[in-house]
Amino acid sequence: MTGYRRILALPGMTPLLGVSLIARAAITADVMALTMYVVLALKLNYVAAGGVAAAMTAGMALGGPLLGRLIDRRGARPVLLATVALQAGFWAIVPLLPYAVLVCAAFAAGLLMVPVQPVTRQAIAALTPQGRRQAAFALESVQGELSYLVGPPLVILFAAKVSPDVVAWVVGAAIVAGGAGLALLDPPLRAGDEVNVGPADRPRRREWLGPGMIAVLVMAFGTTMLLAGTDLAIVAALEKAGQVSWAAVVVAVYGVSSVVGGLVYGTLPRPLPTWLLLALLGLATVPAGLAPSWPWLCLAAAGAGVLTAPTLSTMADAVSRLAPPGVRGEATGLQSSAYGAGFALGSPIVGGAIDLAGPASGFAAAGLAGLAAALIGYLLSKRRRRSGAGVAVAPVGVQDEAVEMVDGVLGKP
Repeated sequence: MTGYRRILALPGMTPLLGVSLIARAAITADVMALTMYVVLALKLNYVAAGGVAAAMTAGMALGGPLLGRLIDRRGARPVLLATVALQAGFWAIVPLLPYAVLVCAAFAAGLLMVPVQPVTRQAIAALTPQGRRQAAFALESVQGELSYLVGPPLVILFAAKVSPDVVAWVVGAAIVAGGAGLALLDPPLRAGDEVNVGPADRPRRREWLGPGMIAVLVMAFGTTMLLAGTDLAIVAALEKAGQVSWAAVVVAVYGVSSVVGGLVYGTLPRPLPTWLLLALLGLATVPAGLAPSWPWLCLAAAGAGVLTAPTLSTMADAVSRLAPPGVRGEATGLQSSAYGAGFALGSPIVGGAIDLAGPASGFAAAGLAGLAAALIGYLLSKRRRRSGAGVAVAPVGVQDEAVEMVDGVLGKP
């Protein structure tokens, strides 16, 4: 653990991780807070709640790269303060909004969500020497797992026991507090040799969105698709076994094992390829469908969980290395969008597999999604190595299609 002590001793690192943890836990719980509000306060069904959740998730997926591009051009503090102000207004009036207006407002709030994760990842890359980034991003991935372990369960508990209105206000206040704290810290987003890079030095998107970066984005999508599907498959498997009350225990075991895996991975002498970690995660997920009861499912969850945080940490590290300084905000925003898209599609696709062939097929579908993304990532990585270039490679094949798609959303550079 000496390596972690050195990371936390870096100037600005401990307050950065502490403040961002507050905001990330709240942002992780925001969709759940809206779901509980629609179901418990508005007395509507879960389909209606899913509409609000989908609106916010879609907004976050679209807003990530747009906000990242603004950060590249204007810096982190103005973007953080603007999004904090909007979040304060949105969460303050949530209990006053009728359902139809809430759906539209949730999309706008997602579009301009406080960019805590992209800012934190850029700051980690700026504050940490190259040789220590593996441990630093392992800590960041552990922070993400802690957010999921703490945020949504607390929202469910207090929404049921206290008030969904109050919970919405508390979640909003935590987002505002974390975002404002991050703006107050105003961490550097570029290392010392990158501070003089200005908007004029911003490379064209076709110069950096090459096979290597596309590989990372595809694997980010596949990873969160796997994770979202796994959560659903766990509930379905235990419901079939008549043990659904143990679902929270299994999910907690998964989260804790991910934290342990992330901490261990950060101490390894060298990083492993992202595609290999994701492939192993997919392979470990498929046999979970054979678990006959919750203790066996806990064992399977622990085996897959230890690979989750390491997989996520290698992706964050890869984006920090592949993206030039002038576009790192946009690149981390694209990564966040890929994560969001995977979460949005994972549940319905795996849910369809469960409806067709049972819970075991849900685990198989989730694991195969991870394996497919790992294979694509491996093939794209091989293409990047054959090109003999760094981050700037000639746009060919799938690269052209991906760049044109991004250009259509963000506008030409």
